[in-house]
Amino acid sequence: MTLRWLVVGSRGMLGGELVETLGRGPHDADGVDLPEVDITDLDSCRDAATGHDVVVNCAAYTAVDAAEKDEATAFTVNAVGPANLARACAESGALLVHLSTDYVFAGQGETPIPEDAAVAPRSAYGRTKAAGEWAVQAYLPGQHYLVRTAWLYGRDGPSFVHTMRRLALDSDAPVTVVHDQRGQPTWTRDVAEQIVALVDGEAPTGTYHATSTGSPTWWDLAREVFILSGADPDRVHPVPTSAYLRPAPRPAWSVLGHDAWVGTGIDPIGDWRERLGKFMADRRGE
Repeated sequence: MTLRWLVVGSRGMLGGELVETLGRGPHDADGVDLPEVDITDLDSCRDAATGHDVVVNCAAYTAVDAAEKDEATAFTVNAVGPANLARACAESGALLVHLSTDYVFAGQGETPIPEDAAVAPRSAYGRTKAAGEWAVQAYLPGQHYLVRTAWLYGRDGPSFVHTMRRLALDSDAPVTVVHDQRGQPTWTRDVAEQIVALVDGEAPTGTYHATSTGSPTWWDLAREVFILSGADPDRVHPVPTSAYLRPAPRPAWSVLGHDAWVGTGIDPIGDWRERLGKFMADRRGE
């Protein structure tokens, strides 16, 4: 049976990638965004979910620093919005895939963070995303996939990889990048394919981490982008996080574990360098 999908937030970097991925397979997919649907309005969510078997929430307030001064707005989008979608899916019988983030964790440690680790957000953005996770789990138990991802880059939309690629190609100037935050650079195409695999494979519902493997720093990532762009990686100079004081604290450790994939028949996303190389190869000539 062909499932009918609804991708909410389809004009974002990940949402757009998911709509394109679904279009390459035997799927019936609708993509919506503001103003077609407003996730902060329950009736709007009900109307959008009707007639769909799978709803994917890629919509979010992602201005991490701005959220420190406007947590109420961030909460409305990141917590009330998922609650509304979960309620709408509960009423319509749809499966909900909700996207979340590494920011729900404290960002400390030396080993990959398991899917069932207790959330401990340190920023307003993280608190609102953690509240959204709770809402989905409370309103739609057993009928959702909670998919956390981090350090995203993709073909469309701004990202750290885009910025470093532009600096590598358009200038000979040195670049300073923090070297004391570790994470998992992750291609939106890989996340989209993991989401489709979860649903198509009828994997057990629950929480999954859709990130690449490895634990590079931002400095490591920048150097790799320079290398793949044909630029001198020694132009990238390491600096501590303290050199870039920002309103919201950044996690020093955003390395997520992938144990939930074991037994699903679905492999986790591969090595960050290999996946970045594939992404950059696809972009040559642009």
